[in-house]
Amino acid sequence: MPDLHTLLWLKSIGIKEIIMPDSIKTKEQMLSELHKKVLNCQKCPLYQKKTNYVFGAGNPYTSLMMVGEAPGYEEDLKGKPFVGRAGELLNRVIKELGYNREQDFYIANVLKCRPPKNRDPLPEEIAACTPYLEKQIRIIEPAVLVALGRYSGGFLLGSKFKMYSVRGRILTSRYGIPLVITYHPAAVLRRPNLAEELKKDLKLAISLIAEGDKTT
Repeated sequence: MPDLHTLLWLKSIGIKEIIMPDSIKTKEQMLSELHKKVLNCQKCPLYQKKTNYVFGAGNPYTSLMMVGEAPGYEEDLKGKPFVGRAGELLNRVIKELGYNREQDFYIANVLKCRPPKNRDPLPEEIAACTPYLEKQIRIIEPAVLVALGRYSGGFLLGSKFKMYSVRGRILTSRYGIPLVITYHPAAVLRRPNLAEELKKDLKLAISLIAEGDKTT
């Protein structure tokens, strides 16, 4: 509801009646409505063999949103992102930085269905899922995006890249939001020496939020 000063100003410029919406939707409500649409999605063949759609999870009011590539075996079974071994590793790194994934961040994938045998996403699958991820980003309104892996990185950056050329840098996503690209936790499981690099990248992304808080 506009405050008294706003109401008086509106009256002074000739506006006599203000029609307010019956209710203003919360981020939870908007995400819930989008989730229902995802649960009915048949825009690409992946839905035929999936066990569960994997929508997203975390704090919808966060300033930092992480984006992975696609659900894996455990995610497909449980219908939640990053709940397998890669998710456990990500949780551990986040905890080492002093944060809690569910409370402090929001995480989603480019694809909402698991590709067979965890193969790489196909361009047409990414295209089919793009409206859902873009709507999630609009609802969350993150101050910083973190891409976990080369497919999510390429999607959010809007171009191809070499990981060594973007790591440790603050980029600008295709949506104008600051972007940090790092290794997918599954890649870190295969190459444990990358764990410290993942941690550094997440620390960089979090530092951007802290800097933003100081200027507001």
